[in-house]
Amino acid sequence: MKVPFVDLKAHHRPIEADLTEAMARVLRNASFVQGPEVKAFEEAFASYLGVPHCVAVKSGTSALHLALLALGIGPGDEVITVAHTFIATSEAISAVGARPVFVDIDPVTYTMDPVQAENAITPRTRALLPVHLYGNPADMDALLAIARRHNLALVEDACQAHGAYYKGRMAGSLGTAGCFSFYPSKNLGSCGEGGAMVTNDDKLAQKVRMLREHGSVVKYEHAFPGYNFRMEGIQGAVLATKLKHLDSWNDQRRALAKRYHERLAGQTVILPKETPNARHVYHLYVIQAEDRDALKQQLAQRGIETGLHYPIPLHLQEAYASLGYRAGDFPVTERVTQHILSLPMYPEMSLEMADYVADAVLECTQGRVEEPTRAGR
Repeated sequence: MKVPFVDLKAHHRPIEADLTEAMARVLRNASFVQGPEVKAFEEAFASYLGVPHCVAVKSGTSALHLALLALGIGPGDEVITVAHTFIATSEAISAVGARPVFVDIDPVTYTMDPVQAENAITPRTRALLPVHLYGNPADMDALLAIARRHNLALVEDACQAHGAYYKGRMAGSLGTAGCFSFYPSKNLGSCGEGGAMVTNDDKLAQKVRMLREHGSVVKYEHAFPGYNFRMEGIQGAVLATKLKHLDSWNDQRRALAKRYHERLAGQTVILPKETPNARHVYHLYVIQAEDRDALKQQLAQRGIETGLHYPIPLHLQEAYASLGYRAGDFPVTERVTQHILSLPMYPEMSLEMADYVADAVLECTQGRVEEPTRAGR
């Protein structure tokens, strides 16, 4: 059996007619940049998340960039984030001229360790930037409390957490701002690039709207130099169409995760855990294996595609060598990145395919391991 890591053809096939009509509507109206389709999506996504403002932009990276810029963060400032994430998280900090300050992750949830985040605060710290990694919300109660104690902004990187929630509130809606990516493989993906910043703050939303469109509200009138970070009309139409299916797609992801859990529990691999009082939406299903590289190769020989998210921590990347971090600075992150492996996960994947993957993992591994615990750090 062949099991792809992600199958976007299968994902779009059931709604192809609706997507085609949505794209055709943009063509008929010639509303190619922003326009009514993007506005309709912004309103629908804001309503879905329970926030008053959604500002659609061209990517998740640009959403993070503009959120920090609109908060007045710049040269001389520090923003605390995790070393275990895609580089777009820290790129946004670099893009505004601030310094990324990396901290370690919780060994169970893979999200920001609140204790280490608070210990990293200096007089130059302006914001916390936790990541809801793999679709699992960070410990928002603890992080919001830290932000309040130290008068910091909290920007949620929710680029992998569409539809996840924490204590009944949607990921992205809890902090000063939340940022989403709509890259095609995301739980809510466009047919190209796309992103959005969401917020409860009227002034912040207005500033980001202006920044995305050359510092302008009225055409040819510019309050300050901005950017061309506008969303294309076709992407707005696609996203509004797909948003109607997001909850059912996430339910299917959770059903697949449950199957993996049942089949692999107690075996040699460490399984993902949900943050307490949170709903994980399994953008990725990430296990840890003692010999990850061998397992990856053996699964490939059985027709199973896997991924690595992410093999090199940001503090050890050449891009951030100037910050002076060294191997050993973040032991949990460094240990995790040597063992993680992402198994196939997408809504159209069948339970039979999940069983085939689980059987293959069991065939390729033997024995049992102890689960990671916070007390063992």
